[in-house]
Amino acid sequence: MGAYYALLLVDLHFPDAGSLKAKRRELSSIKAQLHTRLGAVAAECDHQDTWQRATLAVALCSGSLRTLGEATDRVERWLDARCPQGVRVQRRVTSFEETEDHMTDPTTPT
Repeated sequence: MGAYYALLLVDLHFPDAGSLKAKRRELSSIKAQLHTRLGAVAAECDHQDTWQRATLAVALCSGSLRTLGEATDRVERWLDARCPQGVRVQRRVTSFEETEDHMTDPTTPT
């Protein structure tokens, strides 16, 4: 049995946001729904001071690679439906073993 995780880098566009307050209100709702509906953890990691853009780092984990893939697909579909004005998702899926191997191998560049 393994432990797997997915990291998604999500670029969002809010064309109707006329202020940081409006963007943050929308972003807060998205992060809360990602957590409560889909079991994902999300944090804003770029464009904090930009009115119409945001970048989220989203994380999911599972003991099954198949289950994790399905959960990650659900997150992407939900984001596409929730943010029709523009969303781009980059996905990385790996195991904790692979991460540990990378971190303990002295020949691996950092």
